[in-house]
Amino acid sequence: MIQQHNELFVFFHQVEKKMPEKYIREESMIRGPKFVVRLRSHTVYENSAIKIFCTVEGYPTPQVIWCATDDTAMYTAVASNTHGQVSSQASIIVKNLFWCFSDAILPEIKYTKINITYTETFDVTFGKEGDKVTLTCKMIINPNLANLQPEALWYRDEYLLKESKWVKMESGGGVAKLMLTQLAKDDEGLYTLRMVTKGGDAVHSAYVFVDVPQTPGAPMDIKIHDANRDYVIVSWKPPNTTTEGPIIGYFVDRCEVGTENWVQCNDSPAKICKYPVQGLFEGHSYYFRVRAVNSRGTGRPSRMSEPIAALDPTEFERLHATKLGGRLDVVTYYDDLEAPGPPSKVCASETDRTYVVLSWVPPVYHSKAPMWYYIEKLQVGAGSWQRVNTKVPIRSPRYAVFDLLEGKNYQFRVLSANMYGVSEPSEPTSVPSAPGQVVATRETDTSVLIQWAPPKDPNNLIGYYIDSCVKGSKDWTSANHKPHKQTRFVVHGLTTGETYVFRVQAINELGLSDESQESAPLSVRAALKLPSSPYDVSLLYCDGESMVINWKQPIHSGGAEVTDYYIDKCNVAKKTWKEVNIPPIKERLHKVIGGLTAGSVYQFRVYGANLIGLGDASTPSAPFKCEAWTMPEPGPAYDVTFTEVRDDSVVVEWKAPVYSGASAITGYFVEKSKKGSNAWSKVNESSVNHCYLKVKGLETGESYLFRVQAENAQGIGVASTPSDPACIKALPGAQEIKCGVDEESGDIYLSFESCQMTEKSKYVWKKSYQEITDFSKGIVVKTSGSHSTLLFKNPDKEDLGKYSVSVTHTDGASASYKISAEELEKMLALSYDIRNPIIPLKTELAYKILERGRMRFWLQAEGISSAVTYKFFANNKDHDAATGIIEMVMDHFTDDSEGTFTVQIQDGRAKAQSSLVLIGDAFKAALAEAEYQRREYIRVKEGPHFTEFLSVQTGDNASVTLVCKVANLKKDSVFQWYKDDVEVIPEVPADLSSGVCKFPLTNFSKKDVGLYKATITDDRGQDVSQIDISGKAFDDIINELSRIAGSSAAELSIQCTAEGIMLQCHMKYYTEEMKIHWKQKDSKISASERMRIGGNPAMATLEIVEPTDKDKGMYTFEIVDPEKTHSRILDLSGEHRGKVIGGLPDVVTIMEKKTLSLTCTVCGDPKPLVSWSKNEQELELSDQYVIALDSGKFASLTIKGVSLEDSGKYTMTVLNKYGGESVDIIVSVYKHGDKIPDVKPTPLPKRIMPPTVPIEIPTVKSAAPAAAKSPAPPQNAKSSAPPRGMKSPTPTRKK
Repeated sequence: MIQQHNELFVFFHQVEKKMPEKYIREESMIRGPKFVVRLRSHTVYENSAIKIFCTVEGYPTPQVIWCATDDTAMYTAVASNTHGQVSSQASIIVKNLFWCFSDAILPEIKYTKINITYTETFDVTFGKEGDKVTLTCKMIINPNLANLQPEALWYRDEYLLKESKWVKMESGGGVAKLMLTQLAKDDEGLYTLRMVTKGGDAVHSAYVFVDVPQTPGAPMDIKIHDANRDYVIVSWKPPNTTTEGPIIGYFVDRCEVGTENWVQCNDSPAKICKYPVQGLFEGHSYYFRVRAVNSRGTGRPSRMSEPIAALDPTEFERLHATKLGGRLDVVTYYDDLEAPGPPSKVCASETDRTYVVLSWVPPVYHSKAPMWYYIEKLQVGAGSWQRVNTKVPIRSPRYAVFDLLEGKNYQFRVLSANMYGVSEPSEPTSVPSAPGQVVATRETDTSVLIQWAPPKDPNNLIGYYIDSCVKGSKDWTSANHKPHKQTRFVVHGLTTGETYVFRVQAINELGLSDESQESAPLSVRAALKLPSSPYDVSLLYCDGESMVINWKQPIHSGGAEVTDYYIDKCNVAKKTWKEVNIPPIKERLHKVIGGLTAGSVYQFRVYGANLIGLGDASTPSAPFKCEAWTMPEPGPAYDVTFTEVRDDSVVVEWKAPVYSGASAITGYFVEKSKKGSNAWSKVNESSVNHCYLKVKGLETGESYLFRVQAENAQGIGVASTPSDPACIKALPGAQEIKCGVDEESGDIYLSFESCQMTEKSKYVWKKSYQEITDFSKGIVVKTSGSHSTLLFKNPDKEDLGKYSVSVTHTDGASASYKISAEELEKMLALSYDIRNPIIPLKTELAYKILERGRMRFWLQAEGISSAVTYKFFANNKDHDAATGIIEMVMDHFTDDSEGTFTVQIQDGRAKAQSSLVLIGDAFKAALAEAEYQRREYIRVKEGPHFTEFLSVQTGDNASVTLVCKVANLKKDSVFQWYKDDVEVIPEVPADLSSGVCKFPLTNFSKKDVGLYKATITDDRGQDVSQIDISGKAFDDIINELSRIAGSSAAELSIQCTAEGIMLQCHMKYYTEEMKIHWKQKDSKISASERMRIGGNPAMATLEIVEPTDKDKGMYTFEIVDPEKTHSRILDLSGEHRGKVIGGLPDVVTIMEKKTLSLTCTVCGDPKPLVSWSKNEQELELSDQYVIALDSGKFASLTIKGVSLEDSGKYTMTVLNKYGGESVDIIVSVYKHGDKIPDVKPTPLPKRIMPPTVPIEIPTVKSAAPAAAKSPAPPQNAKSSAPPRGMKSPTPTRKK
């Protein structure tokens, strides 16, 4: 036993002596102990547990000794190793509970709040390998205390950076800097500056991209694995090679610690990102670096690795020490008596035509018995595994396998063995599979967010490379040069408005995966946002009961059109804001009706909403008093804007006042004021009678405001709200309108080229500064790119006047032009000369080869009459064309057809001629094509074809379907639908087994107008059928739907809404294209703010907002089809609604414990229902409360034994299907012996109530089309207000 202990003791000392040799040459790693986290002092209560800790680093690992005297003392931690000693102290203060309760409450520790505001930050940075980059942030620190300066922490991809040879940091004086002294791919990533204070931190982040030259970039993340006596395994991450060309391989270099002599380890480039370096000297320490090689040369070397010593690690793994207490340790040396485990990570480190070099990671091994390896190979798809080294055992984890067949695929596996047995075979590894779907999302106008699904087989995934490419090109560029670990990445530096596609590659130590599928194309522009707030809310008119207000649209629309507005009002005395409208307002002019008290003062605020949602509210308006305007002068004009800004002039536009005063408005005056000044001066001495004025004589570069005053016979009215500031300076490259006559068509035109254009820009043409909307008189607008032309097809004297054009979504691109009578006369004469002498040809004579090899000669002319004549001359043979189509078809195009083909056209005095020469090579090409088409006709007609061409079917359930029938199909025959040449995919695929193919047009409306085409294709050919759903075809479908809807229409019903009542007519299908009429007492109802005509696919609606007695009467709903008018009638006279005739007092005073009986007479047909409520809460029947209705007309409420809790407001409601009334009674209960309270009755009017449920719930005979889904109402139709209890379809609003 003693001898065994002595042997272990001797061996332990041998190991102790040998262990320091592993690090004998690692000078750069040797360091004394250092406290990373020092001890902290604590104050605790008696009998409480406490834990104090610190963090120490150093090499070799320091030993820590703790020292203390008693529980309330100074504790010391002493850390030491062979290179030095450091200590850290902390005091612990112990307090008893008695002291805790006897003392005052400890004051709360309040840190000084330090606010940090960044004044200058670093942006996304692009650099090249080897460059020096500095990231700088400037800030304001408030308060700036010398002893409380914030700490600057820099992070790269969420990892804290420390100063090194490559990274330098500076902080102080309101500036924080990070200097990257020599950029490498390892430096690419998201950099974050965190300024930390006691009260929080201030954070800023931006990405740094590292570009590379044409030679490959430096590999990254050099790591050393499996260090042994004479070899180590070096691994690294490959650089991105999207723009540099594919990498051929890598060279690994080593350098012994203490020298600067770098030696290349491999003669030929390594093919994968891992290489076993052999021939090392045991006990020596080395650095390693890697260089990538491509066809252009060798790239920059990577940053060198940490130093590593060449020692056998298994000796140390076999030693295990057990503590016995005191200074006694037992050291045990393990020696396994069993077979070793399997090797891992088998990879091909080098490949050639006939051999491959394999390397692997040895298993964890503790035995003294020698271990060797067996290698097995398998030719893919050809047999079983074969052992390679049957006679010679392999001792090293690297081996070259020769005699392989060139061009064949092999798999290899390795087994480890010793004297006790053979292990299981290893598992081979491979590159990752390709990433999944790539999704691109807009972020800013120069960046895009890319997200993707991770690969199904990551195989030790390192990260991802992201590439971008302009749509339509093959020029892929890398977005990052360092593997990105997350599955989302922001690609910066893109061109605004350009369309890109993206792809992603995964990477591991063996190489790159296949590219992912490309993302959907995405145009680079900023993501949509909420609009800014409207502003300048102004009052335009008040009649004492309503107020008309106006506001300016938001300055920033958020990238989408602002379509809806919502208004809040506030009674200044009550200081509470309430909604004015539930349905959105489409215009910037609104009449606020109801809820206003005469004499009260109100403020208004407005919200704007776009596709994203509801923006912020405007600044509250000035206080407006609700009192009727009786002044004789006009009210203010509104919407004062400006256009046609030049270097010394501008055109001011406005809208006429809502309130004209005591007489008609006779003119307007415009005033101007420089920005920042309160002095206003008149622009025009005499009034103008139109709503625009060109202001001249302005200073270039100065900003002006304008306002307008209207004038009538009684005087000049109130000034309008001033316009926005107008900077008097023409846009760079601003153009004027050009007027002329088209040399080809003879049309008179006005042409304008905009100096600015955006994706959403539109041209708006005006006459007398009123937008042109009537194009029935031959006025046509043609726009192409930055050019827009206004054409006059049939000009006359009515076209004289001033024309203007403006371009939306620009900085004010606009111009104007006045056509005078003399100029128009000259242009008309020139137009006639152009149009009449020569017939203009849109297309010269051309040919097209038809099926069967027939030849069609044709041309297209314009401006011809029905009396035109044509003659074709083909090799002295003429053909008359009596139809309006100028064409000639030759059934047999042969060798004899070579020659010149000519057509002559005559229309009155005008003539035209066009020729086509088919001689020589041109004729041979046409003849060859004709013969080919003749052969193809025979083949195609034997292929798939339509037996029934496209037609429209309208079902009895109001469904609209396109139907066709195909035949002669094969399994690989493909059927496709197109609309306007764009493929559409129906929800239900075509049933080719029956040959009948259907395409449903769900909820048929104007959106379905277009040219529909169906194709059937296979390897034998293609057949096409098409149908045009527009014009008369569209009208016929609507007429048929009107007939079905009219015959299925239910009786009219009535529904309560948030703003009034709604008449509804349910039917099988309804769309706004149907011809319908709503009538009241035989008078047609026009759509307005009060009478809202609309509907959805299931019904047509008429909403009456805030109904009055004038709205009573007989209502008729008509649906008109070509054969019949379908009518439905509803009586809203109100004669039969529930009523309270009388009998109830306004106020009742009664002593407690007595019985109160409230009785009255009610009437209505049918007999009404009576309900009672107390303080707006419905009464529940009980022994105390008795409700009765005798003979259908005597209603009563009896309260037995009243108490003080029974005081309050009681409401009786009488209601039947035609409506009803409600009456309030005030009940006051007093105690016995108290003075009877003096309650003065306040007459409360009866409240008329519309029906709260539909008068009649219709039973629709047949449901809407099964496949139809109720779409949102069309944008040009006003949305019906929702019934009570339903959620309003408005954006969420913050109260």
